[in-house]
Amino acid sequence: MKHLNVMGRENSRMIQNELFHPFLPLNEYIPDGEPHVFGDRIYLYGSHDRAGGQTYCEGDYEFYSAPLCDLTNWTSRGISYRARKDPDYGEERRYLFAPDCVQGNDGRYYLYYAISGKNGNGGYHGPIRVAASDAPDGPFTYYGTVSDRQGKPFVRCVPFDPAVINDDGQIRLYYGAGFPFENYAGGIRGKLSVLIQEKMLGKTKEEICGEPLGMSGALTVELADDMVTVVSEPKKITPAKTKGTPWEAHPFFEASSIRKIGDTYYFLYSSQAGHELCYATSRYPDRDFVYRGVVISNGDVGYHGRKFRERIALTGNNHGSLACVNGQWYIFYHRPTHGTNFSRQACVEPVTIRKDGSIPQVPVTSCGFSGGALKAEGVYSAAIACILRNRHMGIAGSPLTEKYAPKIVEKDGEPYITDITHGTKTGFRYFAFSGEETEVVITVRGSAKGTLYVGTDRDTVAPVAVNPSAKWTKVRARIAPGRGRKTLLLVYRGMGRLDFRELEFIRQK
Repeated sequence: MKHLNVMGRENSRMIQNELFHPFLPLNEYIPDGEPHVFGDRIYLYGSHDRAGGQTYCEGDYEFYSAPLCDLTNWTSRGISYRARKDPDYGEERRYLFAPDCVQGNDGRYYLYYAISGKNGNGGYHGPIRVAASDAPDGPFTYYGTVSDRQGKPFVRCVPFDPAVINDDGQIRLYYGAGFPFENYAGGIRGKLSVLIQEKMLGKTKEEICGEPLGMSGALTVELADDMVTVVSEPKKITPAKTKGTPWEAHPFFEASSIRKIGDTYYFLYSSQAGHELCYATSRYPDRDFVYRGVVISNGDVGYHGRKFRERIALTGNNHGSLACVNGQWYIFYHRPTHGTNFSRQACVEPVTIRKDGSIPQVPVTSCGFSGGALKAEGVYSAAIACILRNRHMGIAGSPLTEKYAPKIVEKDGEPYITDITHGTKTGFRYFAFSGEETEVVITVRGSAKGTLYVGTDRDTVAPVAVNPSAKWTKVRARIAPGRGRKTLLLVYRGMGRLDFRELEFIRQK
């Protein structure tokens, strides 16, 4: 068993038992999280990015888990499944994309996944593959491909981003991808749409035009007890055309996920906006899904009416789902780091499921499983910041972002924030202050020469001078924020660039 402290490095000064996010070690990158409770532990199934990665999902699967009684104690047994175990592994396909896991009726655990080339090339070609294990976190061995009754690989529509559920003994598989251009019919646009689909999906024009359901959308099929044989016709559960429907502003893109809560099925997905996880509900597993809303955006877009241009942090693609732990529901999602979509980290926020089945959108915080506020005492990594923005915000992976936007990075196993320039706002939601005057010690370095304004969202800020330094240097500010839960904010104004490693709270007596 691999045990790692939450900071990903040995530092006894760091707070080790706080339930902040990211909740895995800060040098770990597990996006596309599907959380499941098996027995007395919660397991996170996701793909595996690298720090400063050059493409999606460069690492083999490594599945972390934690006892339900201690959500600070996330551990891993190491690699759970290696890409090279797949028979199609090679130069063209070597990256394991977003998986999901289900316990079969035989008690074994079955892992569903797609394997892709660099930057997702070939990821839509299918078929969906399956690995199996006697334990929830493996090791898994290759088991087979999802196939039709004749044993041929099942490649109807887009076999991508699988999600699975054992629905009282019936195994159901959900999958698909959404494309706005598929609505084009006839003319130059229609021909261009088919050409694009041929390249993306690895299908012929005849296959594309002959599919009665169309290529785009989320679908579901039933599987036999052997866990690989499709025994039903696929049914599309998202509308082919969204204009004029509640889905119009949030059409399905990818990241299918399914949960059954009571007698209601919750279908979660990433919309074509990319940064948000949305949900739809139905009384049935394969039809009549109704769009209900956004659960979370990794830039807080939509929360209390926030516009995209006002996003609180770098936005990138998103993928995740719901899990109930000790009676509390949580949404698992991921955030981009290193300025790209290739180094994504798992995050979590508590959610409320109302009596009418609705889930109000929740904000991005630094609190994770704590669900309230972190203690304003001790030392915290700057990398748990949930607010990080300046006037140069682009989207993850854009040249503007890579050059000018502040970003969370990791070098030599140490996470920190870099590229803080004039006007950058760094924030932490939330800290619980005792009411006493508090000294905030901030560890920084860089070419910056200016002022760092330290305070909370409701109080007068304290200015701190920052001067150029190639080594990590501590600057200090005294604040009197009063008692209660508050957002800690740091705003830099001046010349040059600043790195920010950690902050420490010292109560004044």
